[in-house]
Amino acid sequence: MRAQRPESGRVDAGDDVIRRVLVVDDSRAQRRILTASLTRWGFDVREAESGDDALGICADYAPDLVLSDWMMPGMTGLEFCRAFRDMPRETYGYFILLTSKSDKDEVALGLDGGADDFLTKPVNAAELRARIAAGARILQMERELTDKNRLITSTLDELQSLYDSLDSDLIEAKKLQQSLVSERYRDFGTAEVSLLLQSAGHVGGDLVGMFPISDSRIGLYGIDVSGHGISSALMTARLAGYLSSSVPEQNLALQKTRVGGFAPRPPAEAIAMLNRVIMSEMETEHYFTIALADVDLQSGQVIIAQAGHPYPALQRATGAVEFIGQGGLPVGLIDAAEFQQFEVTMAPGDRLLIHSDGVTECAARDGALLDEDGLSRILRDLRQTRGRAFLESLIWRLSDFAGDADFQDDISAVLLEFRPDPMPG
Repeated sequence: MRAQRPESGRVDAGDDVIRRVLVVDDSRAQRRILTASLTRWGFDVREAESGDDALGICADYAPDLVLSDWMMPGMTGLEFCRAFRDMPRETYGYFILLTSKSDKDEVALGLDGGADDFLTKPVNAAELRARIAAGARILQMERELTDKNRLITSTLDELQSLYDSLDSDLIEAKKLQQSLVSERYRDFGTAEVSLLLQSAGHVGGDLVGMFPISDSRIGLYGIDVSGHGISSALMTARLAGYLSSSVPEQNLALQKTRVGGFAPRPPAEAIAMLNRVIMSEMETEHYFTIALADVDLQSGQVIIAQAGHPYPALQRATGAVEFIGQGGLPVGLIDAAEFQQFEVTMAPGDRLLIHSDGVTECAARDGALLDEDGLSRILRDLRQTRGRAFLESLIWRLSDFAGDADFQDDISAVLLEFRPDPMPG
């Protein structure tokens, strides 16, 4: 630290971190000697003749540097140092004990009591200035660290505020995404449809739905957009419009008839149209898998096109489970991709589960996946559980398997159940 001689009798400590100094000594002569040197070097100096007086001064003055004699009547310098350390301060105060003690145990005791340095009495002026300069360097580093910590705290507060705002927006976004599946259950008489949509985060990339085709036919679909989060959720919102249940004119799975009504478009053709739309109109790196089904509620005939989506599970009335489908390419990867469809006939008591890979790829704590075998076991175990109760039980079983209710992937499913034949009366 460069000492500056005050001009015109005024103290000018500039930007030095040590400006205010407190000298504590029961000897008035010792205080005067130290104060004279410190004042000449440009410091603002206060004096105290005892530890008690010094504490009173510190309450209002908050010195940057304390020079205190160790041996004083009443409160010793070491006791004062401990009390000084207990006082609340915004910045660190540097403490130098003045002592004739040179024993290492005594020095260790002083350091343990909170002292930063020692000066042997009588005090040499050059050594005093050197010790003050060393203290100034330490305080400078402490002030810089404090400023950086304040900046970090301020930045963290701003980030927390932004996070809270984003979290609030995501909560609203989750409500909006869940509203895309406005109807979770419908009884069609001969069959029932139940829907499940549970995102791993606030919002996700899964979507399920159903739409009417005619009095005896319905469409069902399960979609899984690549990735997670906001961008995937935005894509599901766009796709919901292309398979709308309320605006059939916009539904790519339907086509107008000559008499003004709507008829089903073959599921494979509808998925091909979705692929063209994604490749030509959407500037995105996302792709998605889909299983799209055309269901005849009277005959039990189900036509399904599968584009990269997990194989649907078909459970017969006997309880036997089989996984059906042909796999296929996801949508949005290849221009002019072709998609295939297949048919299955469901009988009374049969049920079909169209599910996302969040079900079969649900992982246990040891990393083992549920897989199709695990899902088959759940379907057989819950054979007598139907509708929404089955889907709720499915979530519980997955939670037990994973050991955690917070899944790593979105969970979605469409459950189509044909009513069993009535028991002969």
